[in-house]
Amino acid sequence: MSTRIVVVGGGTAGARLAQRLPVTLLGEEPHAPYNRVLLADVLAGRYAPEVIALPEPREPVRLGVRAVRIDRAARTVECADGSLVGYDRLVLATGSNPVLPPLRGLRGAALPEGVHPFRTLDDCLTLRALVRPGVRAVVIGGGLLGVSAARALAALGAEVVLTQQGERLMERQLDTHASSLLRDHMEALGVEVHTECRVSGLRRQDGAVTAVELADGFVLDAQVVVLACGVRPRTALAREAGLAVATGIVIDDELRTSDPHIHAIGDCAEHAGKVYGLAGPALEQADALADLLLAESAAPARAVGTAPTPRYTGTRSLTRLTLGGAHPLDLAAFGEATPWPGDDVVQLTDATRTAYRKVVVRGDRLVGGVLLGDLAAVGALARAWEGDEALPDEAPLLHLLTHDGGSS
Repeated sequence: MSTRIVVVGGGTAGARLAQRLPVTLLGEEPHAPYNRVLLADVLAGRYAPEVIALPEPREPVRLGVRAVRIDRAARTVECADGSLVGYDRLVLATGSNPVLPPLRGLRGAALPEGVHPFRTLDDCLTLRALVRPGVRAVVIGGGLLGVSAARALAALGAEVVLTQQGERLMERQLDTHASSLLRDHMEALGVEVHTECRVSGLRRQDGAVTAVELADGFVLDAQVVVLACGVRPRTALAREAGLAVATGIVIDDELRTSDPHIHAIGDCAEHAGKVYGLAGPALEQADALADLLLAESAAPARAVGTAPTPRYTGTRSLTRLTLGGAHPLDLAAFGEATPWPGDDVVQLTDATRTAYRKVVVRGDRLVGGVLLGDLAAVGALARAWEGDEALPDEAPLLHLLTHDGGSS
């Protein structure tokens, strides 16, 4: 391709695009692109950092390069080292930043000693260096990231407390029963779980964290605090360039921003009012953009109207998590796990195997489900949900949960 394509961000979305097309990839981190989904496994010691490296891009990545300004008129990207990179097409894959909660003792740019987010490989390596058997660690946030971090810290022998402001763990993905089973699993691993509790502040001594204060006055001793309070799209570069930004950088079905020469994909992008923040949609967006750019480059050689322009119409994404170790637990969730009045619900529970399956059917459509412990049916369920097609009349609902159909 003769078009100069510059990609800002070496995460999942940016790296995938760089595997498909010859681009100039600017990666802010010093590490080659890696699979962020597997960070908890690196923290737990199951994988070495090099194991989670993503396939190499077609062109070398410029590592440790931070983009600081976009000049849309000149079509250049200014980097923190003073260099300018020209583009014909610019792709923002800037990802997301960890949310830092408004806590007493957590003010300013520098975090107290012992307090760390859990978002990058450097975060992971820093925590590994700090945690040893017997260290008291508090994880703030009981979503997918917090559960993964707590499980990994427990595997290192830390005394782990997991705090969640909501009523249950992973409340965005799991229903009440599945969340209860997950909590039982975490507690069986030695993780102390507190739900419906709000962290109000941190105690420090000589610049280092010593405890976490809860709003009810309870105090949790802590030598290490992990902030797993969610993420928000990283949009400052786009906003300062005058691009349309809502929650994320606003894109259309061609993954274009309000500037037709600039695209956005991955965690930073907002399509049809939705920011996904998951690896699956990031990969789909990168592939859709690659197809679009390839089609455009081939346009002069094609007869007009021979093929439609590739478009991205959204992702129906399944969340999957494996809590490994001596007693592993697999879980998967998709769509709407909480039924509406009139929905059909089928549940199968096997308490002896910590297995739970549930699907929600609305009319003739599968609209959501949760599987925990036994994921044999996840392949068939995911295909039925992602296809959004009418379920056959002759298939009983129980068949959805008992047909294995492949687990991937």
